[in-house]
Amino acid sequence: MLHNFAIQDNKLQIGGIDAEELLRQYGSPLYVYDAEIVRQQYRTLRDAITYPDTRFFYACKANRNHDILKVLQAEGCGLEAVSQDEVAAGLRAGIRAENIVYTCSFVDKEELQFVINQGIMINIDSLTQLEWYGQMNPGGRVSLRINQGIGHGGHEHLITGGPDSKFGIDIAQLDEARRIAAQYNLHIVGVHQHIGSLILDPQIFMKAIRKLLETARLFENLEFIDFGGGFGVPYKETDEPLDMALLGKLISDELEQFASSYSRVQFRFEPGRYLVAESGVLLATVTDIKETPYHTFVGIDSGFNHLIRPAMYGSYHQIINASRATAEKTKKVWLVGNICESADILARDRELPECQRGDTIATLGAGAYGYAMSFFYNGRKQPEEVLVDNGTARLISER
Repeated sequence: MLHNFAIQDNKLQIGGIDAEELLRQYGSPLYVYDAEIVRQQYRTLRDAITYPDTRFFYACKANRNHDILKVLQAEGCGLEAVSQDEVAAGLRAGIRAENIVYTCSFVDKEELQFVINQGIMINIDSLTQLEWYGQMNPGGRVSLRINQGIGHGGHEHLITGGPDSKFGIDIAQLDEARRIAAQYNLHIVGVHQHIGSLILDPQIFMKAIRKLLETARLFENLEFIDFGGGFGVPYKETDEPLDMALLGKLISDELEQFASSYSRVQFRFEPGRYLVAESGVLLATVTDIKETPYHTFVGIDSGFNHLIRPAMYGSYHQIINASRATAEKTKKVWLVGNICESADILARDRELPECQRGDTIATLGAGAYGYAMSFFYNGRKQPEEVLVDNGTARLISER
């Protein structure tokens, strides 16, 4: 079981509220988030890294719901955006421009100009974009996203560094970046990297951090060093969670050592999945059960249009029959959706308490890259979203 989701009287509860009751009130399918889990995750990460000048900027591509942004803003977390719309979402949530960073990737001049106009720090991703930035904002302050040849992630599509990655200015091109910066009197005040997502091994982080600190010494008077995100969460029951206490100590010691011989720069991290994934549950209703000579298919009123991770990444999510969570009689089933696509499969050969039509199925760990990657397909609308906080549920986006 993930975090503080509880089973009471054979039923799944989310933040103290029965999952079936949530479906009765708001309809099916439904995304539900527990605000307290988001807070717990942020505080765990914040408290683990003790270097005094450390800032966190939530990578809101994981889940950019307005109310989720407000929960993290209240905790003191900044925002990392990767599009004009995400910047606008952060500003609407009341996050000030100085607490937003923007990381661009193959964007056009209009979007770059919009971000410059907001006074937001930009992690520049290419030499071309650095040239544009210099033309638009001569004498400005800028950060460079650097590809140092290190990449890692829970799936090949989650790797954002290394020779095959589209992201960042290659470390071999730093002299050219300096030349462009000098041409437009730009001040390089930060260096940035992001190696990938869903990382659970502290040593992988430390390898990348040490390499960026080594690169940072090539620059004088940096104001900050941004290590990106990638902090993983356990999706499978057998996954070992990221040892945040160990990682925090390793990072803190490394940062203190660097600062003692360079300067007291600010260090930044951009967690996304780590903050919100485990807070979210996708609830759906069993609509049909189909027996064939080969499989038992349990069909629900949701699909890969609402949670694409299993189809796109082969991702595993814990799944619970929220209506009979502890029933002794179980059956191996394929859990499938109502979309006319063969890839619309959430789980294969999964042992679940025997399902009946009308049961509530809960897919856990759906708070990151769930609703954010959902789409309108087969004419089926996206689910509503509900936030549970202090034992009270409220609608935070309509169907």
